[in-house]
Amino acid sequence: MDQHPEQREPALMIPEHPRASLATQIVRGLTNHCPVCGEGHVFAGYLRITPLCRVCHAPLGTARADDAPPYFTIVVVGHIVVPLMLWAERCYMPPLWVHAAIFLPLTTLLTLALLRPIKGATVGLMLHLGLAKSES
Repeated sequence: MDQHPEQREPALMIPEHPRASLATQIVRGLTNHCPVCGEGHVFAGYLRITPLCRVCHAPLGTARADDAPPYFTIVVVGHIVVPLMLWAERCYMPPLWVHAAIFLPLTTLLTLALLRPIKGATVGLMLHLGLAKSES
C-alpha cells in the first residue's frame, strides 16, 4: 500500500510554533527549556524527559537520547579533568592520595552537573534533526 506523499505525516508535527534554528534548540535544551517553544521544561525529574511540553504540547518524550548524553558528558569532563590533573602533576608533583582527594570528587561533581544540560541539548538536537520516534 503506497501512500501519496501529501498523505504522509512527519514523525514530529508541531504547527503552533515555527521551527527554531539548531543553535536555538540546543541552547533551550541546555537551559532545561522546551527546544520547540522555549517556555516549557524538558525534564520531569533529574534525567526523566517529560512526555509532552506543558506549553506547546511538543512530544518531547519521543526523543530517546539513550547513550549519547553520557558519552558527551564523559568527553567534556575528560577534557576538563585530565589537563588539570596533568598540570597539577607537572607543576606540583603531589602524592597519589592528593590527586584522588581532588580529582575524584571534581570528576563526580562535574559529571552530575553537566549530564542534565547535555541531555537537554541532545534532545534539542534530536528534535531539530527529526530523530524523534513517531508516536504510533
